[in-house]
Amino acid sequence: VQLQASGGGLVQAGGSLRLSCEASGSMFSFAVMGWYRQAPGKQRELVAAILPSRTTNYADSVKGRFTISRDNAKNTVDLQMNSLKPEDTAVYYCNMKMRLRPDAWGQGTLVTVSS
Repeated sequence: VQLQASGGGLVQAGGSLRLSCEASGSMFSFAVMGWYRQAPGKQRELVAAILPSRTTNYADSVKGRFTISRDNAKNTVDLQMNSLKPEDTAVYYCNMKMRLRPDAWGQGTLVTVSS
């Protein structure tokens, strides 16, 4: 499985960005898809996840500002990020989890929020 992430960039505080991740293969609809981020000097953390049922889970720090969604027909998972804050600055990684398989990771896309 290969994951290709896109959509990062530089934005001012209060602005919005949309990240997208496209997965290869035929098992996408069965996978738990997630977005993680890693800021300089910090551990990688879960930002948001979406199950095959479309149930979602968010880190407390992004609830109400970020929305994760998936399109099983296109094998894509998106992260809409609104009301961005400087503390959202990080490299964002797309993740795919499936039973009995190792996790797959995208290459990371940098999001920089200026104050």
